[in-house]
Amino acid sequence: MHMHIARRVPHNSAGATTTMAGAHKFAGFLQHLRRCSAAVLDSAMSLVCSVSKAYAHHQVMERVARSRRTLRCSAGQAWRRAADVAARLNSLLVHVVYFVAISCVGWGLLDALKVRAPSGRRPRGIDTFFTAVSAATVSSMSAVEMEVFSHGQLLVLTALMFGGGEVFLSLVGLASKWSKMRKQIMNRSRRVESHDDDDIELETTTAAEADSRSITTAVTEENDDDIPVDAKVLRRNAVRSLFFIVLGILLVVHVVGAVAVAAYVYAAPGARQTLRRKALNVWTFSVFTTVSTFSSCGFMPTNENMMVFSRDVPLQLLLVPQALVGNTLFPPLLAACVWAAAAATRREEMVEIARKGREATGYYHLLPARRCWMLAGTVGGLIAVQVALVCGMEWGGALRGMSAGEKLSNALFLAVNSRHTGESTLDLSTLATAILVLFVLMMYLPPYTTWFPFEENSKRGHHSTESQGIRLLKSTVLSQLSYLTIFVIAICITERRKLKEDPLNFNVLSIVVEVVSAYGNVGFSMGYSCSRQINPDGLCTDRWTGFAGRWSDSGKLILIAVMFFGRLKKFSMKGGKAWKLS
Repeated sequence: MHMHIARRVPHNSAGATTTMAGAHKFAGFLQHLRRCSAAVLDSAMSLVCSVSKAYAHHQVMERVARSRRTLRCSAGQAWRRAADVAARLNSLLVHVVYFVAISCVGWGLLDALKVRAPSGRRPRGIDTFFTAVSAATVSSMSAVEMEVFSHGQLLVLTALMFGGGEVFLSLVGLASKWSKMRKQIMNRSRRVESHDDDDIELETTTAAEADSRSITTAVTEENDDDIPVDAKVLRRNAVRSLFFIVLGILLVVHVVGAVAVAAYVYAAPGARQTLRRKALNVWTFSVFTTVSTFSSCGFMPTNENMMVFSRDVPLQLLLVPQALVGNTLFPPLLAACVWAAAAATRREEMVEIARKGREATGYYHLLPARRCWMLAGTVGGLIAVQVALVCGMEWGGALRGMSAGEKLSNALFLAVNSRHTGESTLDLSTLATAILVLFVLMMYLPPYTTWFPFEENSKRGHHSTESQGIRLLKSTVLSQLSYLTIFVIAICITERRKLKEDPLNFNVLSIVVEVVSAYGNVGFSMGYSCSRQINPDGLCTDRWTGFAGRWSDSGKLILIAVMFFGRLKKFSMKGGKAWKLS
């Protein structure tokens, strides 16, 4: 038993030794595995950290670059919006200075020249200034009888009407743009020629300097460098060609119109006798009438305006197209001339104008073809409504004693002139109230009012680029009707005594017609009649002047402000959008 036990002891020691050796090997393997895992984990972590750092660096750099681009773009847009606002304000200031200047110059010339009145009595200074402003703003509001003015004074009024016409002013604008673009192209060519000498300097500029330079370029040249020279040359040629087209229309209409009116006067004994009785030269009458009609002024060298020619149907039909193409139908005529010139010449710039229209030149009166068609249809529809109302209500009234052809011609002439021209063959005070209310609406409507049931995408893009401040300013200013209401109230205050003492002449409707006519630069007036006085004044004498001729000096000054405001109303037509009426 003892021997058996003694034999087993060595056997167990060897097994234990073997077991311990295996344990040591396993522990070593685990330790080696742990070290390898730690090394792999460290490598993986290092790789992840480097990738994360690289990604984070890329993200930061991308955000910085994006922020810089956004800042650069925002700064450029802000500067461009500011430049656009400054340009509009500068244009408004130029227009104000221009109209005030020519009005003052015309006033001085009218006051310096001798009058034609038999008594030699000169009009009052306020009345002469009123007439000069009325001619310069093509309003034809009358405070002085026209036959008082001499031949020289009529030429001064002709020059004022021609210089204040919208077509002439737009022609001056085209000439200015043409000159500016020519100078820009010449400066661009000089910069391109000197570009090679400045390469080293350009390559060493920093990013901040490059951003500053790009913003400055956007402000001063409005991204002019982004436009290729060839494109700028094409645009300049387009502006130049359009300038000559508008100039051609201006010259042809005036020359042909004056010759046609003079030919009619020479051919019609009645018209020639009328001018001889009024001591008016035929060519003075023809040129004055043509300029007044095309510029949408409405002055005539006769006291009675066109009422003395109410039976001269051919003369009325000669003046109707001049009144239309000088105002409401000028865009369709211009578009037709552009398309005809493009088809005849096939020149690149003419094709560009015909294809892009206003986008190619920035000319306000060059409307798209579809808009021109809708404008012509709108003008025709409004004229038809007025002719129907005048004939329906005045066929046996104000038109009594005329033939059917003469009645239709007079109704057509009134309907056409109610849209901003203002020549009249009838006494407006004898017309029905419903007709006068319709005429007030026609005088209020802008010349290019169009029934246009299509959306124009360019308008949405224009509004999206406006800043909140500009939109707020446009929305909070008063609307055009609000301004007219204020003017009517002011005149009712200045003439409150006459409104009580002479209500048949001084009534609100007559004042509204006068104010809206001055605002629309039309010239229609209810006039004044001594026979309508409730308390007859033995000193009252009827004169061939507008109703404003009987107002106080304060009322005339207010109406002068209305004429200026109406002539410049295109700068404030988008106001009043924040005033909700529902």
